[in-house]
Amino acid sequence: MPFLQLTIDIDRHDPTPIEDALFELGALSVTLEDAADDPVLEPAPGETPLWPTITLKAIFDAATDPAALQGELAGRLPRTLPPPRFETLPDKAWEREWLKDFRPMRFGSRLWVCPGGLPAGDPDGIRIELDPGLAFGTGTHATTALCLEWLESAALDGCSVVDYGCGSGILAIAAAILGAADVCAVDIDPQALIATDANAERNGVRSRVHITQDPRLPNSGTDVLVANILAGPLVELAPAFAAAVRPGGRIALSGILAGQSNTVTAAYQPWFDIALTATRDGWTLLAGQRRAD
Repeated sequence: MPFLQLTIDIDRHDPTPIEDALFELGALSVTLEDAADDPVLEPAPGETPLWPTITLKAIFDAATDPAALQGELAGRLPRTLPPPRFETLPDKAWEREWLKDFRPMRFGSRLWVCPGGLPAGDPDGIRIELDPGLAFGTGTHATTALCLEWLESAALDGCSVVDYGCGSGILAIAAAILGAADVCAVDIDPQALIATDANAERNGVRSRVHITQDPRLPNSGTDVLVANILAGPLVELAPAFAAAVRPGGRIALSGILAGQSNTVTAAYQPWFDIALTATRDGWTLLAGQRRAD
């Protein structure tokens, strides 16, 4: 069935009482969006920062009367707010709507990531069939692309690989398809575990991909570790990653803005010979090798 969507620009007002009022009046969901172009790239642990200016959208049952709803809201919202805008939304699987524009993409010379059912652009290419579900990771983001290109150029035959923060499983599956003997895919998000499991099965590598929500890594023995997360967690995880990777093993890190690369590099230098090896759209990839203790 369709839905009624209410949109209102709340600027710098505290959204909490506005959200509460909308839910009291029957809102099925409330979403906050950046009203300008002020992305919050990396909040501190425990923080939920908001943008300087905010657009609020609320979804109601299609039978809701917009005029009556606006009248009810008039006495509950700050007087300085503009009137809400209303539109009817058709019923769709909105979490999948963007996939209609997802096309096969090549990474490096031979690795292709394809949405379900579509062929690679090269009949001799190595193909990953992907459905990200609700998890991050399709190859469209610069950080994922940097990691895929690094994996495509790495010699992975017979290696043990860890994909830390696996999201859709795209990096773990790429490693397995490129020859890794066993891959550990780690993520704390249950949706990521579901997507990784389905995608590994879809690509015929499920038996070589161990999927876990446990963030702890085994000490030593890992040949290759790749992590596409954020700079703050990468810095905190440096000792654990160093303990997990064997001497001579390799590491590739992304999710790092250009201005953060020196900080992350410094965190890993006690254990790794590591350097910035690639950049894209303001994001960087650090890669290196574990030194012997």
